[in-house]
Formats: sequence, C-alpha cells, structure tokens
Amino acid sequence: MINLKALVYGVEITKLSPILYYAGNGEDIKIGDLVLVNTDMGLDVGKVVIGPKELTFEEIGYEVTSILRKLDDDDLKKYEENKKMARKAKEVTEIKAKELGLPMRILSARFVFDRSKIIVYFGSDTRVDFRELVKGLAKEFKARIELRQIGIRDEVKMIGAIGLCGQITCCSRFLRKFDSIKMEMAKTQQMLINTAKISGRCGRLMCCLAYENEFYENELKCIPNEGSTIEYENVPARVITVNAFLKQVTLQIIENNQPVMVKLPFEYFKKNCPLGD
Repeated sequence: MINLKALVYGVEITKLSPILYYAGNGEDIKIGDLVLVNTDMGLDVGKVVIGPKELTFEEIGYEVTSILRKLDDDDLKKYEENKKMARKAKEVTEIKAKELGLPMRILSARFVFDRSKIIVYFGSDTRVDFRELVKGLAKEFKARIELRQIGIRDEVKMIGAIGLCGQITCCSRFLRKFDSIKMEMAKTQQMLINTAKISGRCGRLMCCLAYENEFYENELKCIPNEGSTIEYENVPARVITVNAFLKQVTLQIIENNQPVMVKLPFEYFKKNCPLGD
C-alpha cells in the first residue's frame, strides 16, 4: 500500500495547544509566522511552530487544508484588538459570574478572528449551571459564547506556576499533552511515597515522574524487589535496598542478620534474567 505524503506546517492556535497541520499556500512561510487558518472554531490565528515537514496522511490522521494567508498589517491590527477585547471579556465574565454567585475561576477568554465567537475558559470544583451567564455575555458582546470548563491540570498549564524544582512547571513551559501518571511510577523509581513530595501544583502526581520511568524499568528488570526474600550463595537473604544507578543490592542474610552489599549481576540476576548484561 502506498503511503501518500504531504508537505505541511504545524500550527498552534494557543500556546502549547495541540499542533494542527496545514498545507502551504505558496507564500514563504517560516517558523514563528502568524497565519490565518480554518479550525473547528472558525477562522482563527495560529503560530507556525513546525515546518515545512513531510508527513504521511496516516501520520496526520485527517484531511489537510491549506493555510489561508500570513497575517498582513491589517490582520495584525485586528488580532491585537481581539486580544484587548478578550481581556475585557474575561473581566466582564468574572464580574457577571460573581453577581450570579457561580463558583467559577475565570482563567482566560479569546475571540475567533472574525469576532463571531468568544471562548471563555474556566475552572471549577463542581458542575456549574452557566446558562444565565451565557445570556448576559451574548447580550454584552453580540457574539456566540462558549464557556469551556477545563480540568485542574489544564488550569495550571494555562495560568502557569513554579514547580517544586524551582522552575516553571513543565505543563506551562513545553508539554502539549498530559500523560497518564501512576503511583507505580514513583514506586518503580524508589521514591518515598509522600504525596506532598510527588504531587505538582495541580495536586496531581507530577508529570516528571514519567520522564525517567522507562530507565528505571529497564535497569530494575529481573532485579529482586525490596523486601523480597531470595537465595544468595545457597542461603536465604532479604533484599533491603536496590540502587539502580550504582547497580548494587543490599541483602541481609536471614540466619545471622548479616548485611551484604552485592554488585550486579550476581547469581540471582543471571538465573532470572539470562539475557541481562
């Protein structure tokens, strides 16, 4: 089967949003250019972050349309006006939500390019009946209103924060999508299971737990788990600690409680992982 390819540009509509792919339109388009494109929201402005790049249609996963044009001076003026109006829309939404007693954290607002629609992003700990709010906003701005509730991880991504490491959180610095983070990752990496130490500003497990997890899984493959009992030099021994970096295991000989530090590989490793180095 022939895998047809297309020369495309990757465009983000908002900072670190999922990348959308578009074909060129004959203009000299470069990374960093602001372009006008059609999205499921309507006519919108995006920033070119990839390309030109050759991808198969299977890799893209949808029918590719073309970039309409690079923003000219008039477009740029309108784009800046839209951003100013969006800030006002956010302020008005905050005021009206407070007047209606709605438990909402208004995070951001933006206009599509032709100002026919306003998207307002908010966070909340409960479901919110915002029908009256939508009516009030539609009357105020004479546009269609979409109120979009986002999860707590996306909320931190949008407003930004400082992580426990002292750097800007990964989600607001470079992550475009969230991976599934599980407690097993912290256990695999031999971290102390202290929720405060392994949770991000969003209160969920830190995204960075996924970065080194594959390394630990590979290094600890076929190595006995801490707390397990194995046979060492024909006598039973309990595994006290495992150090993946130093490639050593601390054992405690059960019959005399004698601690023994063993470098990998040793007999248990060779027996249970014959292909291991």
